[in-house]
Amino acid sequence: MGIAAKPTRENRTITVDFRDEATYFQLLGDGKAFFECVLAFLLSLGFQLTHKATCRGDGCLTRHSHYVRVHLGGLTIWRIQCTLCKAVFTVLPHFVLRYRSMRPDIARNALLATHGGLSLELSAVICHIAPMALYRLVCALGHQGVVTVLTRCGLPLPAYFLADEKHSHCLTEQVYLPTIVCGRVIWHLGYTKAASAAAFTQSYQAFQRATSQQEPSYQVRGILTDGFASTTKSMRTLFPRARLGNCLGHALMKLPKKLAAIASPVRRALCSQFHTLLYRARQRKGLRVFALGQRLRRFADHVTNTAGAANGARVRQWFHDKKAGWYAVLEDPQMPVTSTLLDQAHNAMDRKLFMMKGFHHPQGNQQAFLRGLAHLYNLVPYQRRARHAGQCGVEVEGGRVPTRDWFLNLQILTSGGFR
Repeated sequence: MGIAAKPTRENRTITVDFRDEATYFQLLGDGKAFFECVLAFLLSLGFQLTHKATCRGDGCLTRHSHYVRVHLGGLTIWRIQCTLCKAVFTVLPHFVLRYRSMRPDIARNALLATHGGLSLELSAVICHIAPMALYRLVCALGHQGVVTVLTRCGLPLPAYFLADEKHSHCLTEQVYLPTIVCGRVIWHLGYTKAASAAAFTQSYQAFQRATSQQEPSYQVRGILTDGFASTTKSMRTLFPRARLGNCLGHALMKLPKKLAAIASPVRRALCSQFHTLLYRARQRKGLRVFALGQRLRRFADHVTNTAGAANGARVRQWFHDKKAGWYAVLEDPQMPVTSTLLDQAHNAMDRKLFMMKGFHHPQGNQQAFLRGLAHLYNLVPYQRRARHAGQCGVEVEGGRVPTRDWFLNLQILTSGGFR
């Protein structure tokens, strides 16, 4: 015999702005004035209350009861009721959070400190709250979908975005965070224990489902990836009409790995020539595909003559696998070129996950916690986050410290129009 699903409870909490606490406590002594203040606030909001399904909405509101919040120092909370459908609404003052014993200003300061660079423990100590309470507060934010919140804020759905996965750890288990970023905004931050295309497709499908609900005619025009097979396959499955591009910044980082058993000066010279090739291709107003292909073939022949046949064959095969994605990037001026912004978001998330032990709990709500971090990343100004940036050293994917030549190449690419 099956177990019936538990019905979800409607949120009938009304948060009323009483301006200050003194006004609230003063109105509590005058029931008529308190009720008139609440009705005036509801009318200013358009009287949008969640009545029961059988209610026509023309019933009156009357006082129902009150109770005392012990954890808030004995604060009195009122309830009002609809005389027609008997729905009960809780009147919550603006200086009280629903289901939380902390004050809104304390919660705000703790969240800003957490995402500004401090760990979960330090944020909790500074703001005088429990670390688990702060963790649950972040999870409470994560119960709201990222796409839903961003569209309500007025942001249009992205026609071009970056898609990649971040490797992290939950206790001793390696996990993956499929992410979608457009500019400095995270549109999706998922959680999966497998690196397969099926697992990534299931994670990214949440973004596709949310966007289709917001705008049924939504179509993605271009997606930039780092070339990881599972990410590429999942994007082709979910967005078959979108053009898939390969990150040019990753191309500069991957080329030295294709050149083995050669002197460092020769390797640096070849990397510099390859950077010049991509830079000039990016600067051309009208890209001709055959011209880029010819330059790649000539560069592969130059690698063969300079670094040997094995390196030349390896580079030529690499060009064959990646050049379609480079064509997609260079042919569309609106297409993102480098995944630098996505790497910055991933590094910020990785620092938060490393410092917040709640994520590593085996029975924790990892997906809600990640969505909460994504909301904080989007809503907390970048200047406040950058205030503490760089104090813990340079962090890049894989724990490698970039060389000076890599930084110079990336700066030249960025100044040349590489976004």
